[in-house]
Amino acid sequence: MKNEKYTSQQDPRQVYPAPPYNQQSPIEPPGNDSQMHPKPDYGEASYQGSGKLNGRKALITGADSGIGRAVALAFAREGADILIAYLEEAADARETARLVEESGRQAVLIKGDIQQEAHCQHLIQQAVDEWGQLDILVNNAAFQMSHQSIAELSSEEFEQTFRTNIFAMFYLCKAAIPIMKPGSAIINTSSIQAYEPKPHLLAYAATKAAIANFTKALSQEAMEHGIRVNAVAPGPVWTPLIPSTMPPERYEQFGADTPVGRAAQPAELSPVYVLLASPEASYITGMIYGITGGKRLD
Repeated sequence: MKNEKYTSQQDPRQVYPAPPYNQQSPIEPPGNDSQMHPKPDYGEASYQGSGKLNGRKALITGADSGIGRAVALAFAREGADILIAYLEEAADARETARLVEESGRQAVLIKGDIQQEAHCQHLIQQAVDEWGQLDILVNNAAFQMSHQSIAELSSEEFEQTFRTNIFAMFYLCKAAIPIMKPGSAIINTSSIQAYEPKPHLLAYAATKAAIANFTKALSQEAMEHGIRVNAVAPGPVWTPLIPSTMPPERYEQFGADTPVGRAAQPAELSPVYVLLASPEASYITGMIYGITGGKRLD
């Protein structure tokens, strides 16, 4: 795993491991970071902050691992305190908290199921109780499972996917906007699956398309309050979600079909979240930012 600071002289195809990814043992969903091979890079040894988010308070869902952990680390190194919302992987969440605290910022851990509106309201209220403000909301937590056909997809799982990926985002945005001040930012995590949906991810892809649409619509209303709303649409990213929800024949070649020829590491996504959260993005709202290894968002 590459841990040195990325430089423009390095070949992006070779900065990180490329397929095949030989995950040694099965991982039960929603996935555990400690069981992954190769280990994801969250930017521990490479991300260097410059004060872009000094004094900001951020709530990140799904911050225990994957993209959420990389964003939490980057935000903390940019000067933000972080509320880490997670479902059940307590060890992973504590590791994220350790990285935030090592960066000199406060980490608040809250466990719970964002499928429940009451819990989403609790998360927003907790930020207010801790800090008296919420400046950044990152809707990142997601649920996915892979199926060979629609016949294998139960109605219960279809509903769970929507409740986790899109209902929770609605609940959190609805609760957050009234207490967010002008200059605040909401960042949602969509996916290339919104634009190039794969049949084995039928439910997940549909929610990610809904997130892109929701982002564009909400951005118009939120700007009436001076709040920017954008989304990031990743391509293949090596996170615990992948080996825990896909059969080996899919994740072993994960990302090989991109022009870069590999999956992204979480550390490669966090700088875009930082940009969208920072005052430097004051004229950016209603946009979907693709981080796809060269695949187009059409």
